[in-house]
Amino acid sequence: MPFAVVMHAPGDPDVLKFEEVTVPQPQSHEVVVRHTAIGVNFHDAYVRSGLYNTLSLPGVPGIEAAGVVEAIGANVTDFRPGDRVAYVSQSYGAYAEKRVIGQESLVLLPPNVSDEVAAATLLKGLTAQVLVQQVYRVQKDDWVLVHAAAGGVGLLLCQWARHLGARVIGTVSTPRKGEAASRAGCESVIFYRDEDFVPRVLDITAGEGVQVAYDSVGKDTFFGSLQCLAPCGHLANFGQASGAVEQFEVSQLFPKSNSLSRPNIMQHLRTAQKFREAAASLFDALSMGIIRTGQIQSISLRDAAQAHTELESRERTTSLVLKP
Repeated sequence: MPFAVVMHAPGDPDVLKFEEVTVPQPQSHEVVVRHTAIGVNFHDAYVRSGLYNTLSLPGVPGIEAAGVVEAIGANVTDFRPGDRVAYVSQSYGAYAEKRVIGQESLVLLPPNVSDEVAAATLLKGLTAQVLVQQVYRVQKDDWVLVHAAAGGVGLLLCQWARHLGARVIGTVSTPRKGEAASRAGCESVIFYRDEDFVPRVLDITAGEGVQVAYDSVGKDTFFGSLQCLAPCGHLANFGQASGAVEQFEVSQLFPKSNSLSRPNIMQHLRTAQKFREAAASLFDALSMGIIRTGQIQSISLRDAAQAHTELESRERTTSLVLKP
């Protein structure tokens, strides 16, 4: 029988248990995927800790993986056994050696994208694609603020925005992360532990502010990000690594005619067509060198708890994948 990482209750990383599971036969629209690499994301940590109460327990966490199609349902037309595929899905179950999943969640992998790159990059890369091309379409000469610029999504955002001609400002915690952000295209790097990023951003932009702020930190940076916006600027709050944002009056957006979004990436990718179009854009960006993934660290699936411990370490700069 195959194995999977099972959660019986939320908590610290040690709640992730490696156990035997049963994989059902695929229904008419489903396929069986044997995983070769599994993505590790902050979403997984939020689910494990209980911050996101979205996984029915006991259950198998994980929403992103790459692998090989082993079997298909009677009505599956887009895939066949042997195909290399990847997915991001709201249907949990990726922390497993194999699983059943609907064909609409899958995308074919091009030959020049490895399983490890796909598993480490698909969700982060699609998030970056949605943010720079859909939530706010970055234009040449825009000032762009990226918080956690050396994080998994942050590095991709910086590279993609710079390719589009933007002037990128990144916030980071350490000199090592500052170097990574600079390599990713940040024109200016702010060490938020040493200085208040708001006056620094306004100084860098000669008082203008930024056209868009991409904020995955949440509570600690949200109101500062608002202060950094230029007239008609946009704040995309797409995460809450420091905690949930406090309530605020929408009238605070009025003085500079600012706008705010809380993007749900899955809504932007809610159909197979939208998902595959965004994935094609991401794979093109990877192929053309517009974005680069950097180092990927592989950890055994049975050691998922270790992966979560490393994920939540602020000193980590590599992407993580689990290997069955």
